[in-house]
Amino acid sequence: MKKKDQAVLQEKLNSLLSHEKELKLKGYSFIAGVDEAGRGPLAGPVVAAAVILPEQIRLYGLDDSKKLSAAKRETLAFQIKKAAVAWSVSLATVCEIKWINIHWASVLAMKRAVKGLDAVPDYMLIDGRTYIDGLQIPQQALVGGDGSSASIAAASILAKVTRDQLMQVYHQIYPGYGFNTNKGYPTAAHLKILSSRGPSPIHRMDFSPVKESLKTVAEII
Repeated sequence: MKKKDQAVLQEKLNSLLSHEKELKLKGYSFIAGVDEAGRGPLAGPVVAAAVILPEQIRLYGLDDSKKLSAAKRETLAFQIKKAAVAWSVSLATVCEIKWINIHWASVLAMKRAVKGLDAVPDYMLIDGRTYIDGLQIPQQALVGGDGSSASIAAASILAKVTRDQLMQVYHQIYPGYGFNTNKGYPTAAHLKILSSRGPSPIHRMDFSPVKESLKTVAEII
């Protein structure tokens, strides 16, 4: 890597670490970034991750998972797991999403991820406007946190990579829905398949497009 390119990446990383550095100056040591992946899909679980990064890291290219290619996310996920003080990934199932709705299922997945950390955080930075109840840990919600906090960005990558891998597995179990490419999101091709075949066992039955597909299939039959 050229020194100029490395300097640019280091500057970006320093910017992403600004929230963590500010909290460390206030006396916090183990700052966990928390994020989820999979609120919007029509199928599959919602996955969350929590990551505590060391004070000195060199995760060049770290960014919001949505801005990265699949290959870059895979590479960074490996590096994050290797460099982190602690990391954890958890999920909430399709059944739980139906029982308590997608918002609370996302909170539940995040809570499980935090509880799964090997080191107990003394502060949490959470992407979006969500607060995690039931944990006696100071926390701050950051809108756009996956693009402004290194810890949250790391969590977003682990959550996204894990969920994508799960959807690859579901593609083998339930072929024909294109889960390997659409990852459960409502693409035009996915909606077309739903309207002709109906939902699979991992579809979120209370989501409107899935409900509509049940009506359409019933009319065809």
